[in-house]
Amino acid sequence: MTKIKTMIIDDEPHSRDELSHLLSEHKDIEVIDRCTDAQSGLVSIMNKEPDLVFLDIDMPKINGLELASSLNKLKKKPKVIFATAHEQYAAKAFRVQAFDYLLKPFDEEELSEALSRYRDQTDDKEADERTIESRLTRLAVEDNEEISYIDPNTIIYMAREERDTVIRTKEKEYRLRTPLKDLKQKLAGYPFVQTHKSYLVNAAEIAGLIPWFNGAYQIKLKGVKEEIPASRTYVRALREQFEL
Repeated sequence: MTKIKTMIIDDEPHSRDELSHLLSEHKDIEVIDRCTDAQSGLVSIMNKEPDLVFLDIDMPKINGLELASSLNKLKKKPKVIFATAHEQYAAKAFRVQAFDYLLKPFDEEELSEALSRYRDQTDDKEADERTIESRLTRLAVEDNEEISYIDPNTIIYMAREERDTVIRTKEKEYRLRTPLKDLKQKLAGYPFVQTHKSYLVNAAEIAGLIPWFNGAYQIKLKGVKEEIPASRTYVRALREQFEL
């Protein structure tokens, strides 16, 4: 079991003890330090590089918000869960990119939920990194009875036309018999999104969405005249994912 290196920074002894006890119930949590102020906390974070920090906000000299702001400048910055008795700090906490926010006295269920969210996000990130590391670097296609190798980053979109799949790159167009779903699987790790049952689009090449009929859209691409359909089935996820 991979341990989550965790640190507590709080000037209140009772809060440090209470949180330490609650965290001890989680077998994958390893509390590597307990600090009484922001200054010593920053030094410890830089030396021990924790994964997760529970940080009090209302502390003397340097408060938790100021410390969190400083942590954002670190090359390897931990996730921060604020722990405070003051609910009014919530908005400010998320402005300094806090991962989560817990109120004192600590609720065991809320703490467990926060840790579950941390685990889920970490698992997703590691899975994405593994996919990127193992992703295909060149896509082989047959072109005029010769094999050409395409850099996936140069692909603008892929479309299914009858029995063929058309691959449009920044330089030229290719036709092959490989189904679209197989290409999508081969190109996992690249930002290709399904916009229609017959289209895969490189998200990096999307310039905008143009409203069409019955909840559908047309996708405007960078440097390309033609527009790509985005059917109602896929457009909601597309808008949410890329804030278009």
